[in-house]
Amino acid sequence: MKNKTVFITGAGSGIGEACARKFASQGANLILNARNVPKLVELKNELAEKYAVRVHLLPFDVRDRNVATNAIQSLSDEWKDIDILINNAGLVIGVDKEHESHPDEWDIVIDTNIKGLLTITRLVVPGMLKRGSGHIINIGSIAGEAAYPGGSVYCATKAAVRMLSDGLRIDLVETPLRVTNIKPGMVKTNFSVVRYRGDKQTADNFYKGIHALTGDDIAESVYFAAAAPPHVQIAEILVMPTNQATGTISFKKDVE
Repeated sequence: MKNKTVFITGAGSGIGEACARKFASQGANLILNARNVPKLVELKNELAEKYAVRVHLLPFDVRDRNVATNAIQSLSDEWKDIDILINNAGLVIGVDKEHESHPDEWDIVIDTNIKGLLTITRLVVPGMLKRGSGHIINIGSIAGEAAYPGGSVYCATKAAVRMLSDGLRIDLVETPLRVTNIKPGMVKTNFSVVRYRGDKQTADNFYKGIHALTGDDIAESVYFAAAAPPHVQIAEILVMPTNQATGTISFKKDVE
């Protein structure tokens, strides 16, 4: 992975941040995207000093297509050749029933998880095709396999990520480019705090009694796919805690 350029969206926390640390530890140079500029600056300084890699920051909201376009088109020659794109930016807000949920929140989730992924893919993949190499890794979810209570909109977006990944793989079948969909189960990150609208206690309680995955666990799966030989395409990885069987079936020990 040494000297390869990896572009990670949503790199300010959770899985995205863990991916940045993993790839930096293997010598990759990073383009990091998120909305939280102070967090990105802190991460850049840490990784550049610890691993002696180059880190370039592109802070913007993936929902804003014009800003995203201008940011990526502004990349200098030393940064424009992106080897690996990790479409990680994503979120869920609330656990409301579909008919009781908030339309404004639908927009945020759909525009981030689907349209944002499409925008970044559209901006990056043509350059990969021109160079004849590249790998697109989309962070999907077990939620894209089947709906669960209070998650219909989010589940729909992650089902879309699955279809977009499959469709892109089909579209690129005559090329050397690879497409991977990583589908995590229960991962304990700030993601759940956003789901519960900032209620950290409720988010923490969701994971009580089970040894949940961490962002680092998912980053290992992402790196595994990226490090496979060029003729090997890891199309999908579904990764869950040992005590999780499906999106809705898990075993949690009683905790006082």
